[in-house]
Amino acid sequence: MIRLPKQQLYSRKLFDPLVKKASSHKATAALIILFVFYFFLPIFLAALLDHRLWISLLIFYPLNVIMVIALAHGNAGRKHRLEIESQGFQERLNILSDANLKGIKTKAALQEKIRRYHSLKEIIENLNRALNTDTVGTSLITIAFSLIANHKGACILYLVDQQNHHLSAFKTKKDDKRLIIKEKEGDIFDFWILRHAAPLLIEDARKDFRFDLERLSLQETRSVSSLIGAPLLSEHNFLGILRMDNPVPGFYTQDDLRLLVTICDIGAVALENSELYRKTQDLAIHDGLTSLYTKGYFLERIREEARRSIRQKAVFCLFMLDIDHFKNINDSLGHTAGDLVLKEISLLLTVFLKSYGAIISRFGGEEFCVILPHVEKKKAHEAAEDLRLKISEKKINIRGQDTRVTVSIGVTAFPDDTTEENDLILKADMAMYEAKQKGRNRVVCVR
Repeated sequence: MIRLPKQQLYSRKLFDPLVKKASSHKATAALIILFVFYFFLPIFLAALLDHRLWISLLIFYPLNVIMVIALAHGNAGRKHRLEIESQGFQERLNILSDANLKGIKTKAALQEKIRRYHSLKEIIENLNRALNTDTVGTSLITIAFSLIANHKGACILYLVDQQNHHLSAFKTKKDDKRLIIKEKEGDIFDFWILRHAAPLLIEDARKDFRFDLERLSLQETRSVSSLIGAPLLSEHNFLGILRMDNPVPGFYTQDDLRLLVTICDIGAVALENSELYRKTQDLAIHDGLTSLYTKGYFLERIREEARRSIRQKAVFCLFMLDIDHFKNINDSLGHTAGDLVLKEISLLLTVFLKSYGAIISRFGGEEFCVILPHVEKKKAHEAAEDLRLKISEKKINIRGQDTRVTVSIGVTAFPDDTTEENDLILKADMAMYEAKQKGRNRVVCVR
């Protein structure tokens, strides 16, 4: 499309009326001169000089009229042809203008697509750097809300609970901070995506035949007109849903949905990687048989608790616990029976000491070590006695027979008994062996 500069447009607005007025004056003057020299002057001279000129004028004027008519007819034909050509030029100009406008829009759309897909590299880098689910979720919803929604409306990331297969709102973004998103387990649109495992685009929710409008109107929810959503799918699992909505109809397009699907494909891989990383971390710090913490991780936690205790001027206690006559169980009933005993004792420890916020470790073989944060020595001794009694009453079914085991427990406190982490473990261990020497199935506190 040809556009004149602003300065030139202003000049035309100012001078066009003046030019038209001047042209009108010139036309009037030309008509007056033509009338004087072509009609008035010849007649005046004929009347003044010789009456024979009248005959010449009577022949001259009709001939001139015929010539004028012929010229006028020819000019009319040329004018008509010029008008037709002008209309043709105008049509071609309109076509070119429309094509130019479409070209400009197409160029802008392509530039937007290029900008978006250039951002995919950054998206992939950001998500690959994230090694935990929370960071992946934050990056995923921030990217989608910025790149697709332009920070308008609301964006929700749902994750699927793999046990009960329910949706749960994990992360949200919204332009109105006062807006409350009540659909913590999804709405009819999210259930559609979950059921079909396919992306969804809605231009106007009130006119979409796929959904129950009466149910939608009865649903206590915020205003939703335009919506896009896509599933987060791994090879074997439905991981979640990323959806965006806006109260304005027609806010989202097919291009927006295609980009959202691409982001969700990348996000699904990142979420799966974060889950694998979490499992790897769990395997690194948890014992494979009992699922309790490993000795190496437990020693790090003791150091952390010791530093915190010194900084906050607080106390914590440590149990060292050993199963009595465990070797006899392995020798008489086999190592499978021994593993079953370890699992049962580990489960009992976890359940019984949960209210204390205990940190429990399988320290080696049949030995366990327990940290009780912010627990005084007297209370720790009482907890150890209750635990010892609970274990001695526990029936463990091995090969159809109920078997009972007992434990010996040593208790020490930080910083009451020592301010060194290694010395704390050593004293708890010595107290535990003292309990064994005194007949087992008892608790000994460091004095």
